[in-house]
Amino acid sequence: MKMAFRWYGEGNDSVTLHQIKQIPGVKTIVWALHNMLAGEEWPMEKILEVKRQVDPYGFNIDVVESVNVHEDIKLGLPSRDKYIENYKRTIEKLAKVGVKVICYNFMPVFDWIRTDLFKEHGDGSTSLFYEKSKVDDIDPMELVNRIANNRDYTMPGWEPERLENLTKLFDAYRDVSVEDLFNNLQYFLEAIIPVCEENDIKMAIHPDDPPWPIFGLPRIITNQENIRRVLKLVNSPYNGITLCSGALGANPNNDIVDMVREFADRIPFAHVRNVKVYENGDFIETSHRSQDGTVDMVGIMKAYHESGFNGYIRPDHGRHIWDEKCRPGYGLYDRALGIMYLLGIWDSLEQ
Repeated sequence: MKMAFRWYGEGNDSVTLHQIKQIPGVKTIVWALHNMLAGEEWPMEKILEVKRQVDPYGFNIDVVESVNVHEDIKLGLPSRDKYIENYKRTIEKLAKVGVKVICYNFMPVFDWIRTDLFKEHGDGSTSLFYEKSKVDDIDPMELVNRIANNRDYTMPGWEPERLENLTKLFDAYRDVSVEDLFNNLQYFLEAIIPVCEENDIKMAIHPDDPPWPIFGLPRIITNQENIRRVLKLVNSPYNGITLCSGALGANPNNDIVDMVREFADRIPFAHVRNVKVYENGDFIETSHRSQDGTVDMVGIMKAYHESGFNGYIRPDHGRHIWDEKCRPGYGLYDRALGIMYLLGIWDSLEQ
């Protein structure tokens, strides 16, 4: 297991590389060029700039999260081929600086969805919260304005430029079915996986968050059966999954431990975090401790250990604690606590 920490870059993150260096066990910085629009080819000079920033701290930059997929690829439009070519060239450039894994998602229009970025817990901490009834009743534009415009930091997946033509995008997806989305993903993978194989970079698709349809839009990375299908679309070890226990764990019917055991050799990258799911379908992100949520964190780490997992792993969304001012879900303190909890479980299994 290789412990990693997501970092949003100089000037775009409340957490510094100097601080991350002080978290025991972290060797990998998970990064991206967050100012690049989906579909654009990443410039080599910008990639090298990140490497120059990270190198003095002794971290590697093996994992990129994310190289976003253009909507035309998801929609299967004729224009997708030019964006796929840009994606291929970006893969080739990332290989030159040692990148081994690219995390990405295939969610139409929206990335992750929450209704409250700072829901208060009983202890005074806050975290990301999903209120099912609000999503069922809310106008999508109201949710966009709430998340995309009420922030101090950029929110990947909610960049204003990708949401400017929201009505047009909804119209474009009106006749796109689940089968269409699977077919369009297969087309994308068939085009890029040979390039990944040549450059020794694994693609790791992130589950839909939450793992069910939103606003009538199709979603496909939602459960064990669908993950199994995605991995068969192109049966290559370079076609993998970012197994996110929090995203999939929002549906209590998903058995994350069993997924780890089944897909272990196709999980180059893992997000391990906890959520507490309520009977009405609401969920809130908690500390990483098993006891604090619905997800069996100890069982998940045990499954990784018994599977001989040697991929990259990181704590995911943390609470906002000790009055920290940070990007929602991505502060220093609770994610550092999460790392120590995960490493503690792992160390206990090494005895």
